[in-house]
Parts: sequence; C-alpha cells; structure tokens
Amino acid sequence: MNKSILVIDDDNAVRKAFTLALEDTPYKLDGAESGEKGIEMEQSNRYNLIFLDLKMPGLNGVETLRELRKISKDTPVYIVTAFYKEFFEGLKVAANDGLDFELLKKPVGADEIVLVARSVLEGMEAY
Repeated sequence: MNKSILVIDDDNAVRKAFTLALEDTPYKLDGAESGEKGIEMEQSNRYNLIFLDLKMPGLNGVETLRELRKISKDTPVYIVTAFYKEFFEGLKVAANDGLDFELLKKPVGADEIVLVARSVLEGMEAY
C-alpha cells in the first residue's frame, strides 16, 4: 500500500514546493488550499502524514489541527510556519489539551521535507 501525505497550505507555491521535493519518493501527495478542504480530504482519505500551515484564511492551523484530531488522533501532523510566535498561545493550549503535533520552521528545504517524510513513514531504519 502506498503511503500518502497531505499538505494543507493556502499558498500554492508552498504546496508546489512539497510536490517537487517529494516527486522522487514513493509517496502519494495531495494538497489542500484551506483548513476546511484539508479536513474534508482527511475524512475521505486518511493520510499517513500531514504538513499543516498555521497562518491561513478561514480556519487557521491551530483550529484545523483541532478538527483533524477529531478524525484521527494518530496521524502525524507537522505544523510548518514562519509565524510560530504569533500562534504560540494557541499552540500551547493545543499541546496542553493533548493534541499531538511537531513544528517545522519555514523556510523548509526539500532535503528536510524528504527527511521528515521518510523518517515518519518508513522509520529511522530508512537511513
């Protein structure tokens, strides 16, 4: 079974960067332009890994994370942001509420994207 990744980011260039970074991997990659669309896609597809932007119109990343955790408590979610400080309190509350996530600071390079994907989806033995 192919493992699948969802990138939720309102910036098409960011979604494209993930596509380019992961094009030579065996993973299926989908993109969502909003938190709402990402939640809908997770409900239908159940991804193995989600990369999530924090600063988006509509549902922000913290709100999206809360909804994603209602669907699956176990799917690894990496919040990718340049606005960590702006969302610090919301992330702290989410962590205190038991919502599991990791943080990646933008800009994220292609090598780092592949490293995270492979380590999460294949385990550290992939290296």
